[in-house]
Amino acid sequence: MSRRMRTDTAGIRKDGEEAASRAQGPGDVSGAPVTLEQKLRKLVIFLALPVIGIILATFAALLSYAGKYREILHNVTMASEFNQDFKESIDLKMYYYVVGSRYSEGLPIEEVKAARELARSLRDTTTQKESWKAVNDVSKLCENLESKIYQIEKTQSYDERQTQLENNIYVLTDMIQSYVYTYLYYEAARLDELQSQMTKRLYLEIVLILLFAAALLLWMVRRMIRFGRSVTGPISALCSRVREISDGDLTVREPVAAQEYEIQTLSNGFEQMVERLSRQIEQNRQEQISLRAAELALLQAQINPHFLYNTLDTIVWLIETDKNEQAVGMVTDLSGYFRSSLSKGRDIITLREEEQHVRSYLHIQQVRYKDILKYRISIEGQLGSCLIPKLTLQPLVENALYHGIKMKRGQGEITVTGYEDGEDIRLTVSDNGAGMEEERLRQVRAAMESRERVGFGLATVHERLQLLFGQEYGLEITSRSGEGTVVGVRIPKRKTDYSLPVR
Repeated sequence: MSRRMRTDTAGIRKDGEEAASRAQGPGDVSGAPVTLEQKLRKLVIFLALPVIGIILATFAALLSYAGKYREILHNVTMASEFNQDFKESIDLKMYYYVVGSRYSEGLPIEEVKAARELARSLRDTTTQKESWKAVNDVSKLCENLESKIYQIEKTQSYDERQTQLENNIYVLTDMIQSYVYTYLYYEAARLDELQSQMTKRLYLEIVLILLFAAALLLWMVRRMIRFGRSVTGPISALCSRVREISDGDLTVREPVAAQEYEIQTLSNGFEQMVERLSRQIEQNRQEQISLRAAELALLQAQINPHFLYNTLDTIVWLIETDKNEQAVGMVTDLSGYFRSSLSKGRDIITLREEEQHVRSYLHIQQVRYKDILKYRISIEGQLGSCLIPKLTLQPLVENALYHGIKMKRGQGEITVTGYEDGEDIRLTVSDNGAGMEEERLRQVRAAMESRERVGFGLATVHERLQLLFGQEYGLEITSRSGEGTVVGVRIPKRKTDYSLPVR
């Protein structure tokens, strides 16, 4: 139990004790809280004494029956467990062994020996003649089965093994199962006989108990009425409070006053729960505000005027140099890029749409930086319909280009991959660019954990993913100076839409 939970529990207990003490009033000299357990204990004592004599007498009379019944029931239970899958297991393992299957686990000798020992154990504790004979036959058949298994082991011919499997193993396991059923039948009949005897005895005891119950009834009614009044009143008040809470009233109120410690503690706990729930709702509201702010920041980052100006300048240059087809392709990519950014107002899109958004962006940038930029996108096809928060990958790709590829000499490559990892999806954006020094890497990681909006925009993406899915999800970054950077993304695999936040 965490420290906070222990503190809350201690606080509830202390509040309950104080409230219960106040509920005693000035007439209670001791001031100790009265618990439901104490009141119920008194009732139990007065109710138990008159029937203890009957219980002792009944116990002595039924003890012998119970011993026999328990012993037979134990045998029936063991036999039932024995018979549950013995034949299927032995037959299947022997079949695998005979045909030389790769699933073969060898000869099931130990299982047969265990079955034989179980049969002997049942035989030693069985008193019925028919049952004893059946379980004794099971023991002998197990010995015979063991010898037939060894016979198959010594046989080299496949056809002879098959013949022995069908004529010996299958027949013996079927007979064993049949004799176990016979044993269960006779033991069940014995159980039914004992049950009948015990039922007659119980009828007699019930008559005696009813006579005592009639004498105690009036006294019980008086005691229970007084006890009920002290409990039902506060419980009714608690029910009314619960209905108010279920209707949305989360206003913290004074706990219900009760004489019983448990009811008082329960009322105090309700009010503390309402207080914590109100705080949690407010915290969730603030997280939603932070989430929307992070998404807005990402969206505003995509509507980058410099990116748009540079792209339009490149299109104009292509047209002026009569590269009209490339210009048309670049306009198409730019249209697709901003169409993906808008996504008809949706915050959650498919991974296929996010991949197309990144592809449009990289295609545009490759036209501008064709001498230094290559890219490769490899995302498993079955993940295309999975959902992902919009603008998760594109900021990471942009970061890889401007802070990785452009910062090194010569041509670089950006690789985007995606694969299934159990119930999660793993995405990576890697580059072989300039990379980061160890100190800079520590700063970026610290900014991501503190949700500080600095660095390369990674913190914003990381914050949004954790707000959506929890602390176990988000970004992981590794980098080496002069070798490049790898940013990993972990999100849950989902194909049905979800609201924000999902936690």
